[in-house]
Amino acid sequence: MLIDTHVHTAALLPGHGQLSEAARRSVPFRILAHRLAIDVHGDPGRVERAMESALLEVVGNAREVDAAVVLAFDGVYQKSGEPDPEATHLYVSNEYVAGLARAHSRILFGASVHPYRRDAIEELERCAKAGAVLCKWLPITQVIDPADPRCFAFYEALAHFGIPLLSHTGWEHVLPRLDPSVAAPARLVPALERGVTVIAAHSGTGRVPGKGSYLRQFMELAHRHERLYGDTAALSLPNRWSSYEPLLADPLVRGRLVHGSDWPVPAWPRPWQHGLSRSLDLVRVRNGLDRDVLIKRDLGFDDDYWQSAAQILRVPSTHRQ
Repeated sequence: MLIDTHVHTAALLPGHGQLSEAARRSVPFRILAHRLAIDVHGDPGRVERAMESALLEVVGNAREVDAAVVLAFDGVYQKSGEPDPEATHLYVSNEYVAGLARAHSRILFGASVHPYRRDAIEELERCAKAGAVLCKWLPITQVIDPADPRCFAFYEALAHFGIPLLSHTGWEHVLPRLDPSVAAPARLVPALERGVTVIAAHSGTGRVPGKGSYLRQFMELAHRHERLYGDTAALSLPNRWSSYEPLLADPLVRGRLVHGSDWPVPAWPRPWQHGLSRSLDLVRVRNGLDRDVLIKRDLGFDDDYWQSAAQILRVPSTHRQ
C-alpha cells in the first residue's frame, strides 16, 4: 500500500479552521493559492469548498498513490495551556479532517494536538478513537519545544496508543517562523526515549541564509535511534534538491525514509538528472501526488521505501492491503 504521509489542506469556516491575514499575504502562500486557482481573500465558505475540492480531486484521481494522510493543524497554545489565537496563523481542526477521512476512503486522518493544551491527552484519545494514523506538529510555527518536559506525558500517551509523531524539522518556508530555536531534530530525542515512533518531516532539510541545514544532524540521530524516520516531503523543491544524494547514499538512513509530498507544495524534476525530455514529461503530469512519486521513482527509491509508511503508521485494518 503506497501512502503519501504528508498532505495539507486549509479550512476557514467556524469549527473547521482559520487562516490569518499574515499567512494569506505571504509570498509562498500566495504562490500556492495561485497554483490552485483559489482566491484566499474571498468568502470563507467558498474558499474552503474550493480548497476541499482541490484536495479531493488530487487524492481521488491519483494513480500512483493508494491513500494520503491529510493533516490537521492545531493552533498555538501558551505554556499555561491557554489558546493563543493572535499567534495562530493556521488552524485546521481534527474534527474537520476526521470527517474528510470518514467520507473518503483514500484519505487517512492525520491528527494535530498541541502538547501544551490542558486537554492534550484527552484530545489525543479522541483522535485515536476517530482513527488517527499519526500526530502532526510544526514546532517552529505552533511554538512547541519538543524537549520541554510539558511534552513528556503526551509522548507516553502517543506510545500507548501507537500513534507516530510527524514533527517538522529544519526551517519553515511558508508559515511564520515564531520560534526558530526549536527547528533542530535533536529536540525530538525525549520522544524517542519514551518509545514514540518519530517521523522527522523533511528530514531536517531546508536552508535559511546564515543558518545552514539540519540534514546531517537528522542523519546522525537516525544512526542512534531506531524509531527515528524521516519523510521526503518537499525534497523536490530546488532549495532541497541537494539533500537527495546524502540521504540515498547512507544505507541505514535510506531505509528510514518515508514517502511524503507536502502537497500543495509542487514537486519539480532535476533537469540534469532526469534529462530535458523526461523533465518536461514530468512537469506535464497534472496530478501533484503522482508527479512527486514519478520523480522519486526516477531517482531510484526502492520498494521498501514505497511501503514503509504502511508499516509504521497506525493504519486501520480496513485500509490495509
